[in-house]
Amino acid sequence: MTFEAAAPLRLCAASAQETESIGIRLAWALPALNAQPGIVYLTGPLGAGKTTFARGFLSGRGFNGAVRSPTYTLLECYELPDLVVVHLDLYRIEAPSELEALGLREFLASGHVLLIEWPERGAGRLPHPDVSIAMQVEASHHDVGLKGDTPFGAAWLRRLVELLPVSS
Repeated sequence: MTFEAAAPLRLCAASAQETESIGIRLAWALPALNAQPGIVYLTGPLGAGKTTFARGFLSGRGFNGAVRSPTYTLLECYELPDLVVVHLDLYRIEAPSELEALGLREFLASGHVLLIEWPERGAGRLPHPDVSIAMQVEASHHDVGLKGDTPFGAAWLRRLVELLPVSS
């Protein structure tokens, strides 16, 4: 049986708070991680809101501390009561082979969510995403496109849609 992804979900974020809110809702919508980690790719240019989204996701899972971009450390790990969130920023890596030193394999377990910024820099060395989030900067807002890339990711986005406000 093959999986066919549903059409991408398109959202508009007019402020950093709205970008965080999308992250919060995706965190709330997370299905049970029974046998796998949750993998989220975050793509877009500098300033598109990838770390802001990650901050919202962590907030949605109950984290109240500071969330910084792991641009220089490459990886930040947040151990929460019910989940481990691993936030990666691969902007500074030169080659996908550099990922081996990060020890990603230990995080590819149930109870973990990986939020991966600049995943294209780790091409061929990263796990396949469950959800891909493409962020684009427009003149008055940021476009946020979400796509479920696996059955788990599609289920996750269906739950997200249930949590989104209804526009009139």
